[in-house]
Amino acid sequence: MKKAIIARKVGMMQMFREDGTMIPVTVLQAGPCSVVQVKTVESDGYNAVQLGFAPVREKLVTKPMKGHFEKAGLKQYFRYLREFRLDDAANYELGSEITADMFEAGDKVDVTGTSKGKGYAGVIKRHNQSRGRMSHGSGFHRGVGSMSANTYPGEVFKTKNLPGHMGCERVTVQNLEVIRVDKERNLLLVHGAVPGAKKGLVLVKNTVKG
Repeated sequence: MKKAIIARKVGMMQMFREDGTMIPVTVLQAGPCSVVQVKTVESDGYNAVQLGFAPVREKLVTKPMKGHFEKAGLKQYFRYLREFRLDDAANYELGSEITADMFEAGDKVDVTGTSKGKGYAGVIKRHNQSRGRMSHGSGFHRGVGSMSANTYPGEVFKTKNLPGHMGCERVTVQNLEVIRVDKERNLLLVHGAVPGAKKGLVLVKNTVKG
């Protein structure tokens, strides 16, 4: 069965493998999540499962969303709803709870999150361009560089690297290994770094490269 869960980034730490090598790992608070909706080709045109994460008080939920949760037979409401496209979505039972124990050590996963915001950045920081000479008399240090050709085409192409808002983008890191699963505390320890800041929301599912 395809695996998918909503998690929250706790932070990073170090671990030692059995051969003594030290590796960086990211700790994820994975679930518990509840299956709010199951979509199939017959009813919705595609296969997907919708999960709810982070319980929230009833007064913070709108009436339409209350009906959506109650239709799934749930007695609690959630702050976040995320949808995963899975070929075997029909295997998920409506209203059932999903926890971190659905994953096992050695599984390969893709983690999707929102990268850290860097604010307004120049081309050196944003696009890794090189600076000009810093010697006396140089009129070019950290600028953009040549903007276009001469008379023809006489325009700046849309693909030109320019200063602008950096970060706050949807980023997916693929093929990460699950090092350890803490079933009691619903924690996943994943080898390497994942996008976003601490307490940021991430989506974890089976890797597409596996």
